[in-house]
Amino acid sequence: MTLHLRGVLLPEGEQRDLWVVNGRIRTTPVPNAETVFDGGFLLPGLVDAHCHVGLGASGAVSIDEAARQAEADRDAGALLLRDCGSPIDTRPLQERSDLPRIVRAGRHLSRPKRYIRELGLELDDPALLPDAVAEQAANSDGWVKIVGDWIDRSVGDLAPLWPDDVLVTAIDAAHRAGARVTAHVFGENALPGLINAGIDCIEHGTGLTDDTIAEMARRGTALVPTLINTDNFPDIADGADRYPTYAKHMRSLYARSKETVAAAVEAGVPVYAGTDAGGGITHGRIVDEIAALAAAGLGAERALGAASWAARQWLGWSGVNDGAPADLIGYRADPRSDLDALRTPSRIVLRGVVLA
Repeated sequence: MTLHLRGVLLPEGEQRDLWVVNGRIRTTPVPNAETVFDGGFLLPGLVDAHCHVGLGASGAVSIDEAARQAEADRDAGALLLRDCGSPIDTRPLQERSDLPRIVRAGRHLSRPKRYIRELGLELDDPALLPDAVAEQAANSDGWVKIVGDWIDRSVGDLAPLWPDDVLVTAIDAAHRAGARVTAHVFGENALPGLINAGIDCIEHGTGLTDDTIAEMARRGTALVPTLINTDNFPDIADGADRYPTYAKHMRSLYARSKETVAAAVEAGVPVYAGTDAGGGITHGRIVDEIAALAAAGLGAERALGAASWAARQWLGWSGVNDGAPADLIGYRADPRSDLDALRTPSRIVLRGVVLA
């Protein structure tokens, strides 16, 4: 079936007619098309650039539950997911045409007792990281996820997991394999080594300083701040009474988290929207993250881009252009004026098929 959609296309802001043939967008008229959206605003499918399909509050979930997680993201408008580490193999979900497109980062790479139990692959010797990165690069969709810092119980606070020279070798191994590397980082101390080693993205980044922000901006290193997850930092601190230094640190990171994101935006660091769904964050909350980014300094339109056209380009996916995959969302109201409009999509088209 050939589809026709008409609306104000964002980000260009002009009224456009689009046609969908065999799952692809066409910008020239196609006869006998069925109009499925007429009047409103059209966006490229939303992006959750940091989530965990296959992870639940108690650890790994079944593939059926993982599919339900992806459905929740899809129904919220997130048609492209960057899965930043999963304890299960989610490749079967990539074969389902009714689920969002998933860009997999394989398994987290961590050290023993330095991350969430059973979530990642734990390396006894940090020197094993380059080989582990190469292995994950071969088994992922162009991304590798490493744990940059976590609480070190011997010192009672956040601390880096990897020596700087090992990071250089590991990230270089990923780049030679055609993959990019991202890292979980809460605190300050792990950031210089990761950024100077050429990492492609920082997740959370609550410990960014003026110096590390400036270096990220200079290198074009991306930031996915996961603000709705950062809101959990006070609860994490409340549950860490045995480690008062760590608890105080987490509260401090939370207190300045919005200011940190605003400083990164002002400096020109590329910022993208990710919810960290899986575990403590439920799936389907991409609109909450967009609103949080807008409030933290991006403003409505840039926050939309961070979760749509800009994020898609960053991940290597097309927006709305002739021949691109037809992943589109239609809204009756202008989300640039009211982000709450994103909560009620009028039409979702995934792989050229209208979803109910």
